[in-house]
Amino acid sequence: MSQPNDLRLAVLIDADNAPRSALGDVMAEVAVYGTPTIKRIYGDWTTPNLASWKPLLLENAITPVQQYSYTTGKNSTDSAMIIDAMDILYTGQVDGFVLVSSDSDFTRLAIRLREAGKKVYGMGEKKTPNPFIVACDKFVYIEVIRSTAEQARAEEAARTEPAKEPAKPKKSGKKKPEEAPARESEPAARVPQNVVTLIADSVEMLADEEGYAFMGELGNLLVKKQRDFDPRNFGFSKLTQMIKSLPRFEVDVRQTSLPHVKHIFVRDREAK
Repeated sequence: MSQPNDLRLAVLIDADNAPRSALGDVMAEVAVYGTPTIKRIYGDWTTPNLASWKPLLLENAITPVQQYSYTTGKNSTDSAMIIDAMDILYTGQVDGFVLVSSDSDFTRLAIRLREAGKKVYGMGEKKTPNPFIVACDKFVYIEVIRSTAEQARAEEAARTEPAKEPAKPKKSGKKKPEEAPARESEPAARVPQNVVTLIADSVEMLADEEGYAFMGELGNLLVKKQRDFDPRNFGFSKLTQMIKSLPRFEVDVRQTSLPHVKHIFVRDREAK
């Protein structure tokens, strides 16, 4: 099979259960995992509430698939999306699927696609039921995708903005009260204890005789154990950055024979 970032992906979006405001950010996230060769979104496009999707679909070259709502209160897009996914599976044109929805009705579809040897990435809101999350190879929360993208845009805007001269303080005869010293943020506090334990157990499983585990293998194992594991859930852009913030772990960066390639290892200081 192709390398993860070379995968041909079919992106199938449930318009009834995906926020349109995050569509561009979701498609940018998809590009991290592979090349989206098929992009389809499912819904009843005759309804007024889906009309605002049109410009976003044009910007991202996504094909809308019409599915009429035959019965009031029923989500009729699920069946159309499932049938298309199976058709795509049997053509053998893709290496994996991205299912964008917060609906647990796609749990069995994700399981079936993985049984066929395809990678399945799920993307949905934090309200997504756990059965759908664990049925995927990896699940990413849309709130996290959007927050990361907004932060990146803010940082880019700050870099391109012309530097402003700081305003001169006004002179006053009154003595200013002493300001309280700024407290240092504690990034380790963002990571719950159960996640620290998950990392420690995974390091122990992969550790060599000296107790070190290769960071790349650790990242893969963490996602296999917990499908929605993502350092961004805890405010970190990378796994290495997250683990460095945890006093329990020691990170060792080793230079390889190639000048620009380094291998990162991690050790549990509390391991017996």
